[in-house]
Amino acid sequence: MELSENTLNVLKNFATINSNIVIEAGNVVKTISESKTVLARAELGESLPRTFGIYELTEFLSVMSLVDQARLDFNEEYVTISDNSGRSKIKYFYSEPDILTKPTKEIVMPEAEVTFTLDRATMAKLRKAAMVLGHGEVTVTNEDGVINLTVTDNDDSTSNAFSIQVEGECTTDNLRAVLSIGNLKMVDGDYRVSLSSKLISHFVNTESNMQYWVALQKNSTF
Repeated sequence: MELSENTLNVLKNFATINSNIVIEAGNVVKTISESKTVLARAELGESLPRTFGIYELTEFLSVMSLVDQARLDFNEEYVTISDNSGRSKIKYFYSEPDILTKPTKEIVMPEAEVTFTLDRATMAKLRKAAMVLGHGEVTVTNEDGVINLTVTDNDDSTSNAFSIQVEGECTTDNLRAVLSIGNLKMVDGDYRVSLSSKLISHFVNTESNMQYWVALQKNSTF
């Protein structure tokens, strides 16, 4: 079988969250960061025939690029990667799933106090601001019914800050939800975001079947 460009992009994105992965048989792939602060889920356009583990996902993707139009034949202990002519072949062995990091249960998102739209342009501005200002967090606040996302240093009241308004709804006046910029490893796109006082957030891509659950920082308040 051949993996679609969309599936390859999903796997490239997942490699930024965790270097290893357990891929289950079927069309749903999931990964979780080593710190357990980010969980991602995607539905693929194709169905994979078996469950297998990859210890170094970036290496696996690089190996696939060694051949043109890589075709995968999944065996019991390894996958054979060949080109469309069959002249070039690579035998790539699986890793034992038991030694890899994988989600152990589905996340049921609690009731959200805050929802807002985060488009790709706004996400890009937040990431750029974090890089330029040297800050690692974005804080979500509700000021007179207006939701603001602010890149700042929450430990320094005099730090420079970048703020941008987003469209959304909030049921609490004491909102100060903090997210680590380093955990915002979403694939490029527009997202519908929900925040819960249970210190969990949910990012749903409005253009694909990509979802991310990201833990809020412990200094968040609702």
